[in-house]
Amino acid sequence: MPIAAIDYNHVRLTVRDIDVSRKFYDDVFGFEVAFELPPNPDAETREALGFLFGGVIYKFAGGLLGLRPVAPAGDTFAEDSVGLDHLSFTVASLQDVHAAAAVLDELGIDHEPVKDLGDAGMAILEFRDPDNIALEIAGPNS
Repeated sequence: MPIAAIDYNHVRLTVRDIDVSRKFYDDVFGFEVAFELPPNPDAETREALGFLFGGVIYKFAGGLLGLRPVAPAGDTFAEDSVGLDHLSFTVASLQDVHAAAAVLDELGIDHEPVKDLGDAGMAILEFRDPDNIALEIAGPNS
C-alpha cells in the first residue's frame, strides 16, 4: 500500500551564505520566521534548535521553507544535477504574477519575462536566488 501523503510539509535549501540568502528571501517574499536561533542562546536552546544548522525556517500559507548554510563557498546550484530542479511558488492571479515581476525589478533581481503556458492554464515567472537555485512564481494565465 502506498504512503498516504496529502501535501508537502517543508522544503529546505542548502545555501552558501545565510546572511545573503536571508536578505534575498526576506526582500523577495517577506515570509514570517518560524524557527531561528535567538541571539546568545543557552546550551539547551542551541541543542533544541540544532536542526537549523545555523539557518532559518520560514512559514507561509504553503508550508515551511528552510535555508541551511552548509554548502561550500565555491559550490553552486545546477538543476541538471541529481536533486532539486526548481522551486515554484503559487500566486492567485495573473496580475499577481506580473506584480511579482515588478517586485523583482524594484529589487534589481534578474528574471525571465512572464511566460504564458497556453493550454496548461498557467503563467510563470522564472528567476534565481543568490546560490543560483531556480525559482518560479506560477499562477493562472487568465
